[in-house]
Amino acid sequence: MSTPTPLRIAVLTVSDTRTLETDKSGGVIVEAVLAAGHVLAERHIVADDRAVLQTIFSDLVDDDGVDVVLATGGTGITQRDVTPEALTPLVTKWIPGFGELFRSLSYADIGAATIQSRAEAALCRGTLVFVLPGSTGAVRLALEKIILPQLDSRTKPCNFAELLPRVRHE
Repeated sequence: MSTPTPLRIAVLTVSDTRTLETDKSGGVIVEAVLAAGHVLAERHIVADDRAVLQTIFSDLVDDDGVDVVLATGGTGITQRDVTPEALTPLVTKWIPGFGELFRSLSYADIGAATIQSRAEAALCRGTLVFVLPGSTGAVRLALEKIILPQLDSRTKPCNFAELLPRVRHE
């Protein structure tokens, strides 16, 4: 079997309380993407602040050294949960199937509570961005069942890895 195309992935944890030492969900993402053969381009931990988040998302999306952004946290419905709102102005195309599939798969684990998740994905000026809940279980589910298979250039019939060069030059 061929070797997968390594992608450059930025990890962004949205939290008012986490540090690199206590960021379990960000750590799960880093371990998983490295184990899958990808490159960790950047890692950030940012407070739940819409303006700051939007600036970081914009910087990552415009960075030629980043193919994919995986963000965790800030996807609930409380006043402090502003990650989707921070991403919205940068979206070129939404990828609604991600959130739909994530919530469908999540239902098996947490039941109807999955409706409280605003997990989503979008193409932002040629960069893929995934916004995940902050729980490690949700992060593992999204990575294992959806994101990592789609970031693997060997996944058939199609995958995001093979589409990225095309969407970056449109």
